Parts: sequence; structure tokens; C-alpha cells
Amino acid sequence: MGTASFLKSAQALLRIRNQLVRECLAELLAVFVLILITLSGSAQMVTSSSTKGNFLTAYLAGALAVMVAIHTAGGVSGAHLNPAFSLAMCLLEQFPWWKFPIFVAVQTLGAFVSAGAVYALYYDAIWHYSNGTLAASGPRETASIFATYPADYLSLSNGFLDQVMGTALLIVGILAILDTRNKAVPKGLEPVAVALLVFSIEVSMGSNCGCPMNPARDFGPRLFTFVAGWGVEVFRGNGWWWVPVVAPLLGATVGSALYQLLVAFHHPAEEGDPPAEQNSVVLDNVAVPPDAKTSPGEKDTRGMLPQKK
Repeated sequence: MGTASFLKSAQALLRIRNQLVRECLAELLAVFVLILITLSGSAQMVTSSSTKGNFLTAYLAGALAVMVAIHTAGGVSGAHLNPAFSLAMCLLEQFPWWKFPIFVAVQTLGAFVSAGAVYALYYDAIWHYSNGTLAASGPRETASIFATYPADYLSLSNGFLDQVMGTALLIVGILAILDTRNKAVPKGLEPVAVALLVFSIEVSMGSNCGCPMNPARDFGPRLFTFVAGWGVEVFRGNGWWWVPVVAPLLGATVGSALYQLLVAFHHPAEEGDPPAEQNSVVLDNVAVPPDAKTSPGEKDTRGMLPQKK
């Protein structure tokens, strides 16, 4: 009884009713979980010289991290996790544009903080492996634990195309998974399906640059390495840093357009459908709780929040 009373008192004191704040907190935690697991898988591989992990285990960790992150915030914020996905939802009028920069900032902050947590977790291992030098290149570099870097043979143009295609495929797959007029997965299995989608892309398209497909996932940890001691080299290199920031946004636009033009626009209209939904992708949405305080722009989504990523 004492514990229950304490929890109820804590909830009454700390509960936040503002819908936007709740979404941002959930999104922050979900991205933190996503990046913590993803980068830890990479750190284990790099600092052990692939004796306690390899590319396959790192990709598997990243894919399963997506599943856990979606479960963490899917019912509150929609678990976007990725500015590219948030952009796709805006383009499909499933998410208000005024929220887009807010979610991008929260996602980037979550990735930055999570990179710091991974650095703390693997602090001794990183310094032991790197022989006391934090470098972004060379045989003992450790910057690739946190952000993506291109293979030696990869040009900027080819890397840009890689990220556009990879992210477009990611968005097409997610829209198909969530489209209730297509062969959507059984309700509740969306996180598993998206995790398998991410894993399939990583193991088939990861060799060029590690498949970031997420501007926040790459820029947040890269910014952390800049301030934590790796220095400006993480932004110099061959000028790669902007590619995983810009290309996924273009890829999200391409993926959204492809799914609409080739699939969603051609769904037959169903009786009772509002005109706006008769010729577009229809996602399984989550209603805003009745006690939520919504901002004026909330009406852009007709009182609905996008479903899980």
C-alpha cells in the first residue's frame, strides 16, 4: 500500500498533460534507446577488433533497437525516431508541419545524449583500443563507432545515391506495413516488421557507408564526437558529413511519392471514406487521449497522431 500510494503521489505531481510535451519526452526516450543499442553494438565490434561482434551482430543490434524504440514511444509520439520519417508523414498530411522542426530537434538531442552514454559505457574500451588517441581515420580510429563514414572507394555522388535509395526503400516499406488498405501486418506486429525491414536494408546495402538513413542518428553522435575530443576531423574528411543529413530527406520524399503514385492512389474508394482518404495511403492512427491539451496546429491531423514507425 505504501508503495502504491507513493507511486500515485508521484504520478499526480509529475504527470504532464500537454500533448506536445508528452510526445517530445516519449520521442526523446525512444531515440535514446535506439541509439544506445545501435552504437553499443558498433562499439563492441570495433573495440574488440571483431572478436566479440561483427557487422552482422551490429546490424542485428540496430534492427532490434528499432523494435524496442517503437514499443517505447509508439503509442504516444508515433515513434518517428527519424527526421526522414517525420518528413514523410508531413508530406502525406499525417503530421502537422509546425511539429516537424520540434521533432527533428528532439530526435537529434536524443541521439547526442545517447552517444554520450555509449562513450561513458565504453570509455575504457575506447581508450584502450585507440592507444590514447581519439581519431577519425587510421587503423585505430574510433569515430566510426558513433557516426557513419564512407568506404575508401565511395564517391560523394555514389554515397548520396546510396542514401537516397536506402531511405526511399525504408519509407516505402514502412508505408506498406502501415497501410490498412494494403496487406498490412497484424496489429501489434508493426515493430517486428519494421525491424526486419531495417535489417534487410542493412545487410544488403550497408557496405558503402553503413546505412545511416537517419539524419538525427548520424548528426547527433557526430556532433558529440566533435565536442568530446575527436575534433573537427569528424566534419572534414572528404566532406561526407552532410550526405547522411540531406540525402535521407530526399529519399523520404522519393519513397513517399513512389508509394503514393504506384500503390496508394489506386486503392478503390470505400463507402463512407472522407474524400481526402479515398486516393491516398491510409495509416492506422492513434487517437489523442481526451485529457490531452492540443495546440492550434493539432487540427492539421484531424485530432489524430501518426501510428508507429
